[in-house]
Amino acid sequence: MTGIIRTTWHNAEVLSNQHWTARLLTLRIRTESLPFIAGQFVTLRLPIPTADGTELVAKSYSLINAPDEEALEIFYNIVPNGKLSNALARLQPGDSLEISQPAKGFFVLDEIPAVPNLWMIATGTGLGPYLSILKTAQAWQRFQKIVLVHGVPLVNELAYAELIDTFVTQYPEQFRFISCVTREANPHGLEGRITTHLESGTLEQMAGTTIAADDTHVMLCGNHNMLNDMKALLGNRGMQRHLRHKPGHITTEQYF
Repeated sequence: MTGIIRTTWHNAEVLSNQHWTARLLTLRIRTESLPFIAGQFVTLRLPIPTADGTELVAKSYSLINAPDEEALEIFYNIVPNGKLSNALARLQPGDSLEISQPAKGFFVLDEIPAVPNLWMIATGTGLGPYLSILKTAQAWQRFQKIVLVHGVPLVNELAYAELIDTFVTQYPEQFRFISCVTREANPHGLEGRITTHLESGTLEQMAGTTIAADDTHVMLCGNHNMLNDMKALLGNRGMQRHLRHKPGHITTEQYF
């Protein structure tokens, strides 16, 4: 019988805590060696003051850095009244927090069937695990075409533009990036919801490739509304959720 791998907690030091907007941040931390597969997540933990003392509050976050990068990077948003996210946002360089080991999760390329085309569709901070994956050689060696779609309410929430531009420059025939902004004009992409542009065909037209069950796998990462709507639309194309015991076309990771 395979032994249960137990979670252990380790100290981490804050290197930086960068604001993209008032509510979107990137936390960079340093800890002892933490092996992981691109796309996996860790849990962060902090003591939060309460009326009776302190309370340990924890939440899971995907890693954005590549597995061979020393600093760990977390892309997160401040949740209104969220105990941990507000505490994380107050962290300064040199502060400490706890991080779980080992990293966990199956939102990784090793779980994706062999197909020519990979679509990575995200809303908000759901962009994070894709950036880690795209920093690895495996992504570019496995797929003929990779399409990254990122949906946000406002243009200034399109974080990591410079990093994404490096992928566009390095893999001009293999990679496409499409942004969708719902609440204002988008000078460099689409306006409206991702699902609207999938239904209209605009998404595939901009990508220069189709989403079809016979040659495509779709990764979905973001809020539950996007996941549910996308799964329904993809289901109309004969695509179903991918499971280890039942291969399919859709792999999901829900962000709350």
